[in-house]
Amino acid sequence: MSSKDWLALVGFVLVSEGVGMIGSIFTIPSIDGWYASLVKPELTPPTWVFAPVWTALFALIGIAAFLVWKKGLGRRDVRIALGIFAGQLALNTLWSFIFFGLSSPLGAFIEIIVLWFAILATIIAFAKISRIAAWLLIPYLLWVSFAAYLNAAIWILNA
Repeated sequence: MSSKDWLALVGFVLVSEGVGMIGSIFTIPSIDGWYASLVKPELTPPTWVFAPVWTALFALIGIAAFLVWKKGLGRRDVRIALGIFAGQLALNTLWSFIFFGLSSPLGAFIEIIVLWFAILATIIAFAKISRIAAWLLIPYLLWVSFAAYLNAAIWILNA
């Protein structure tokens, strides 16, 4: 890979990780307060699990976007796929704001359903350009599916 490619790869990973950092602005202050006070389902992982899982997922997300970008922004399908990608990243941050910032499990559950479909749309768009990029997003979709379960259970248990 050229130095331009390496810089782009690092840039995509940093942007993706940055989304996680923005989300953590809303998350971290709530962990020991509001979130700690919630009744959670039995399958809820320990709080410390979330940061390393999200860090790994955001790295995969960034690599996937890089692989699509590498096919060339001159291609309409690449531009569309990266636009969908950007939208799902924004939705990812929005979930943290709604769930933790607004302390709204119901609002966050509605939003995470939209996020899930945006991730699926990203996978479909990426698959047309790079199958590897699409496969790199599968763990993300699975984790968000699990997060949707946790979100729904928290909403129900604390209604």
